[in-house]
Amino acid sequence: MNNKDSVRQIQPGAFAESVAGEEDPGASVDLVQPPAGQPGDEVPRGVPGTGEAICRVCGGSGRAEGGAPCEACGGTGKINVGVGGG
Repeated sequence: MNNKDSVRQIQPGAFAESVAGEEDPGASVDLVQPPAGQPGDEVPRGVPGTGEAICRVCGGSGRAEGGAPCEACGGTGKINVGVGGG
């Protein structure tokens, strides 16, 4: 039974708070995936104290000898390394 008037019965602000009382019901859902790492990365991407650096295998060109994509950086010319001191 489809009754178009049933939508009008929902009060304004009815969905401002979850049933469980969470402040932000969607806050625990992580829809953003960290970028995939490359085989030459020294540390996983997204870890604090890390950053991009020029690939040491291809020198940042993204190409191996013969013109094939560099296997260490996946052809990007960049790898992820630790940049912070501890």
